[in-house]
Amino acid sequence: MSPHLLEVDDLAVHYRARRSVVRAVDAVSFTVGEGETVAIVGESGSGKSTTAYALLGLLPRSAAPARGRIVFAGRDLVGLPERRWRELRGREIALIPQDPGTSLNPVQRIGAQVAEALLLSGEAGEGAGRDAVRARTLELLADAGLPEPELRARQYPSQLSGGMRQRALIAIAIAARPRLIVADEPTSALDVTVQRRILDHIGGLIRASGTSMLLITHDLGVAAERADRILVMRSGSIVEQGAPEEVLANPRDPYTRTLIEAAPSLSGAPRPRRAGPAVIPGGAPGDPFAETSPDLAARTGQDRADPAPGGPDEPVVRVEGLVKEFRLPRSSGAPGTVRAVDGVSFAIPRGRTYGLVGESGSGKSTTARLILRLAEPTEGRVLLGGEDVTRTRGAAQRLLRRRMQIVHQNPFASLDPRRTIEQTVTDPLASFGLGSRAQRRRRAAELVDLVALPASVLRRRPAELSGGQRQRVAIARALVLNPELVVCDEPVSALDVSVQAQILDLLAALQAELGVSYLFISHDLAVVRHIADEVGVLHRGRLVESGPTEEIFARARHAYTRELLDAIPGRR
Repeated sequence: MSPHLLEVDDLAVHYRARRSVVRAVDAVSFTVGEGETVAIVGESGSGKSTTAYALLGLLPRSAAPARGRIVFAGRDLVGLPERRWRELRGREIALIPQDPGTSLNPVQRIGAQVAEALLLSGEAGEGAGRDAVRARTLELLADAGLPEPELRARQYPSQLSGGMRQRALIAIAIAARPRLIVADEPTSALDVTVQRRILDHIGGLIRASGTSMLLITHDLGVAAERADRILVMRSGSIVEQGAPEEVLANPRDPYTRTLIEAAPSLSGAPRPRRAGPAVIPGGAPGDPFAETSPDLAARTGQDRADPAPGGPDEPVVRVEGLVKEFRLPRSSGAPGTVRAVDGVSFAIPRGRTYGLVGESGSGKSTTARLILRLAEPTEGRVLLGGEDVTRTRGAAQRLLRRRMQIVHQNPFASLDPRRTIEQTVTDPLASFGLGSRAQRRRRAAELVDLVALPASVLRRRPAELSGGQRQRVAIARALVLNPELVVCDEPVSALDVSVQAQILDLLAALQAELGVSYLFISHDLAVVRHIADEVGVLHRGRLVESGPTEEIFARARHAYTRELLDAIPGRR
């Protein structure tokens, strides 16, 4: 008998494309012992998830049958008929999927979904009555860390936070007391503090039951903190494996060293940053065609914008006593209003970056919407170059929009899939009636080059680009009007750590070259440390701490800031 619960030997999985075959996994071999946690790390496309779904018999139809051996508890799973897979899945091998927002049935209550897992696995017991199933369902929700399980069982997924939905998925996964849990990026969409609590809870359940876990993640910091062994995958193959301390201290493969250097939580120090100029070269702030070449405006035939008021020492943005209240619906059972933003004040100098951090629901994105004038404040004001944004109307408000732009969180959702990259980048220029069609096309080519993309992407559509390439396009679109302020709303949270590092370096280089200011919103202090000059910490709508980035990291005063710092994977 093998001492291992799972043995994977020379596994290969290929996908059939139109005119070719893509090798997603090639000659992969590893083991998972009883009660052991093994992490597979690597970038998107490295073969991590394909390996995981091969273990569950859930490969898509486009995949050729897996070759090699997958031996689980002494049984070879390769070539297993679907009927046998259905007997195995959930009962002995369970899955915690990545996205809690799409993995639960939106029209079925949480309790019913957990009860369904109990009944399908047979764990509820033959002939179990409704009361027994309900009692076991509530017990599972409590074991998964959900507060008030009776209330949560009656709610729909849309009524739960992301962390609560992920706990519901954990309850479903542990319903049948499986011997192996495959956790595919189980916390990538969650705040670092929620991520820590979820992983702590999964770890506790595993230790209590002796269950094994295969943890799929792109974050080497998470793997180092949670796994007994780490496997590093690249281009479908395992390039390195070993104990976390061995892999981190003495990485043998250059790719592993790249992942370690790119992981904000592991690299330990901020990236060296260059100070940007006080004003944008080639013209006044707000000039839609200003760039490092001073004659671009002349070549495009555009008049230069008037200088922004306030003088060179005036901060680009000054936020003063900002308040935003939302009236609660009567159906919520809680009367009155809630303060999403409560007396927030800060300033962003020219050519500098202000990082705004906090958990989901802390008020970060609402603050950004107020600054961009996408929502009306209840109290307070926002000054852009000395001009009160909150009082502008009509044409004056539209002109302000030229001076502020945004890079959204999800590069897969923020670009129109039907439009080419050239159309996407030139849309803001066309919207403001700037330049001829030929001039706008030249401007798009210049911006694409500025964000280090080849000119060939201009003819492509978003589906033909990677996540990192799409985010570069989103940055090019945000910069095409040459704004004074760019709001970066979680711009790297959906990307692999190595791609995160590339985007952060790009933003810093663009700031040094163009003198643009950033409001950088994130739930991850480790990421903010690499980009921000100053940091403000939001908690329940209040700015509880603010100051220079390194001072916050070295001498955090507020307990909530210290909690965020402690939650950074790999820091403890």
